[in-house]
Amino acid sequence: MEYSISQILEQKEHRSWSYPSKKWSYYQEWNNALFFHYEVDKNILQDLVPDNLEIDLINGKAWVSVVAFAMERIRPRFLPSVSSISNFGEINVRTYVTKDNKPGVYFLSIEAEKLMSAILAKSLSGLPYEKSTIKRTKNSYQAQHSLKGFSLGVDYYIGMEIKHKNELDLFLTERYCLYLNKGKDLFRYEIQHLPWNLNQLELDYLQLDYKLGNLILDSNPNFIHYSTGVQVVAWEKEKL
Repeated sequence: MEYSISQILEQKEHRSWSYPSKKWSYYQEWNNALFFHYEVDKNILQDLVPDNLEIDLINGKAWVSVVAFAMERIRPRFLPSVSSISNFGEINVRTYVTKDNKPGVYFLSIEAEKLMSAILAKSLSGLPYEKSTIKRTKNSYQAQHSLKGFSLGVDYYIGMEIKHKNELDLFLTERYCLYLNKGKDLFRYEIQHLPWNLNQLELDYLQLDYKLGNLILDSNPNFIHYSTGVQVVAWEKEKL
């Protein structure tokens, strides 16, 4: 079901704080999302996350997620989307952080299918977009960035809907801001979307090679999800 932007903005009861009162700046959709969640050593993350962000823990555990999805219809507030640039495969590697009682995500890296999309997204947002080779079919997702030794290969099918989300489901998906550091400055992007609808994800095959600092992801994840996606509105970044 597609919602109007006014409908997205009307629903706030699932949030732990209010979104900004000023006008939103960007619209985008994160569709057909595969979530691969890894429990990691908090000490490994300390060198990858800015000192002015606190690593968010659940039951004393830190997590990193690899999220592969279709970015679609991304556009500024007063402009239409252009499919050749606005629609592309994306894979982000993120961890979970908090500041000022606003839990969010911090991106360790972001891969994009299209070079121009990666250049524009990085230029406009400041987020760490890079071009990768990405191919997706109905039940597979393949990606490779040979220069940095990143690769992902997965064959999957979608399982049953998760009707009753547990604490970990919510911790790993319901995040309404993201953080960005540039030099010595820290910024927050506020976002709004309806709660993720989640399904179980069944894997026939998974191969992942990812390394950043002392963080190595090359085994089966601890937890997985699938979602048809969310419609997202976002505000301009705020310097903290």
